[in-house]
Amino acid sequence: MKHAPRMANRASDTPARKAPGFAEFVAMVASLMAMTALAIDAMLPALPAIGEALDVSSDNDRQLVIGALLIGFGLAQIVHGPLSDRFGRRLLLIGGLGLYAGSSILAAYAQSFELLLAARFAQGIAVAATRVLAVSIVRDLYVGRKMAQVMSFAMTVFMAVPVLAPLFGEIILAFASWRWIFGMFALIGISVGLWIGWRLPETLKPEDRMPLTASRVWHGWRHTLTERKSLGYMAASALLSGALFGFINSIQQIMFDTFQRPNMLVPAFAMIAGAMSAASLLNSRIVLRLGTRLVSHSALIVFIALAAIAALTAWSGSSSLWLFLGLLSLNMGAFGLCGANFSAMAMEEMGAIAGTASSVQGAVGVFFGAIVGGGIGQMYDGSTLPLTLGFLVCGSLALGCILITEKGRLFAEDDLAAEPV
Repeated sequence: MKHAPRMANRASDTPARKAPGFAEFVAMVASLMAMTALAIDAMLPALPAIGEALDVSSDNDRQLVIGALLIGFGLAQIVHGPLSDRFGRRLLLIGGLGLYAGSSILAAYAQSFELLLAARFAQGIAVAATRVLAVSIVRDLYVGRKMAQVMSFAMTVFMAVPVLAPLFGEIILAFASWRWIFGMFALIGISVGLWIGWRLPETLKPEDRMPLTASRVWHGWRHTLTERKSLGYMAASALLSGALFGFINSIQQIMFDTFQRPNMLVPAFAMIAGAMSAASLLNSRIVLRLGTRLVSHSALIVFIALAAIAALTAWSGSSSLWLFLGLLSLNMGAFGLCGANFSAMAMEEMGAIAGTASSVQGAVGVFFGAIVGGGIGQMYDGSTLPLTLGFLVCGSLALGCILITEKGRLFAEDDLAAEPV
């Protein structure tokens, strides 16, 4: 694990460019994946101020600031994958980071809620490139349990972003307008783009590039949507993403209105995201020994059990702030043991079309997750019951998808390669 990942050099790469080592490579992947979380979570403390500044009368309508980005994020992934399989990862990635910076500037100057939502949709298109290409770059270099391990290391860093992002937003709001949050997004996008441009060579070998034709793209989409493991784990990931997005949509109102503790939004987010980060770090340590299926299937069962307990306490009216946060943190810890493993298993048979497969899986996961999460958020009724029931239903349906995918056999591990490809 101490070796640097092997990367394909292109003629346009200067001989002086040295490929990043393993730690820097993981940090790059984590930074790219974190762009989405930062764009979502840093906005949560600012939603009331945005609603007041742009005359948004309904509290639930403020959730569209999150939803617009998620819709763009989900839809655009379909495009980025085939483009990256044809033209390579690096230039498309730098372009996506440029769009991230540009759309952030547009949002910072938006004078209407509609223009802000349009900018957020464009920002979602931009971060879709970072998500698809991060997974594709890892799949260019690793497979199976090793890929799950690399993704877990990246997810551990990535999960630190939700811990810090709301605090990041609150600090800016303490000294400046909410518009400066978008200004900081722009600076971050430019900085990461310069880092990628300087340090990351092309990872897709010239001989592995695929023609950009309608038939080839359609074949890639069809294969991704019909191959058993890809379809099953993609569906399970989409359902768990729905639970996650339901939490993101609801947590600000739960803290402000249900528990009347607005000062707890940042600590609550830190507590829950910290549990996810710790679980991802644990996964990186145990997945090579125990396997992706044993870890993730067990975690999903725990997720369902915890959601059932949380829903029962909410229904009975016996839930308190700390009981709710404790159960939710454990729930999201179980989620953290599922995410990277589900992604790795969905990509097991997708090596020849990694970019296209990553884009389709990501688009389905985010788009349908955003719809499910938006539905959970819109059902907010002043209590935690809609959110906890959403977790229970999403987890149960995800388990059903996995049972169908694995033909009723949970925990049964495939013989996966553990070395870089």
